[in-house]
Amino acid sequence: MRYFRAAAATGQFSMAATEEHVSQSAITNAVLGLEGLLNVKLFDRLPHGVALTVEGNHLYQHVTRILESVNDALRQPRIRLDSMSGQVSLGGTYTVLGYFLPGLLGRFRNQYPNIGLDLHDLPRVELERKVLGGAIELGVFLSSNVVDIGRFSHRTLIRSRRQLWAAPGHPLLQGEPPSLKQIAEHPYILLTVDEGEDSTMRYWRVRRLEPQVAFRTASMEALRGLVAHGFGVTVLSDMVFRPWSLEGKEIESRPLAAAIPDMEVGLIWRKDAPLSLGAEALRDFLLYACGR
Repeated sequence: MRYFRAAAATGQFSMAATEEHVSQSAITNAVLGLEGLLNVKLFDRLPHGVALTVEGNHLYQHVTRILESVNDALRQPRIRLDSMSGQVSLGGTYTVLGYFLPGLLGRFRNQYPNIGLDLHDLPRVELERKVLGGAIELGVFLSSNVVDIGRFSHRTLIRSRRQLWAAPGHPLLQGEPPSLKQIAEHPYILLTVDEGEDSTMRYWRVRRLEPQVAFRTASMEALRGLVAHGFGVTVLSDMVFRPWSLEGKEIESRPLAAAIPDMEVGLIWRKDAPLSLGAEALRDFLLYACGR
């Protein structure tokens, strides 16, 4: 299950082998064994990697939950966590609340059933202001968008690589990994939510390039639908990738020829004030669960 999850997360058996410190054949044999056991095809083999099938994505969700439960059981302190109680105020931005935090918060609640969570959905600037002012104890947002992170105590939780998304059969999915210059020759769907336009244009302009923007949208599902139906391509992080649109049309992802900055999710809290016991527990849980 670990080897399958690594292959699904990286999109390449060779990268999965490096992450798991095993040979590539061990990853291949694990995937073949699972496919034989379940009698389904878990991956589509592509020229430069693999992509989950619909059945593979269903299994990936189950496997992720299973392995997370195992890790939680092994890491759980030898004290009764249900004896800790309190309330934690936690703020998050659109992307982290939709694609990152729910599963983690569910696991936290299972371990600390008597700690209540007071959740706030806020834009980044408002979230920063409330953390600095003490109205919210912990904030989780796309820290790659922040200019002055040093105002807070902070830690990076995950880094998620950005890849090309396109409809199956798109010319950019053929041959060698595409460059931003090649992507600029095709219509581009630009996501604007969570400062998406600013963060996107930042790395385009570093290379003195401009995407051929066909449509701007704050809706992730609208973007998926447009990409899946071939109206354009986009570059977004693995954290928000799903291999199909809302109506079930397929989407493929592909690494880029040259590395661009990862999307980072970060955790912040005030420098000059102690956290409550509940907030400390949540902070430490998030850092531990994300391997930090």
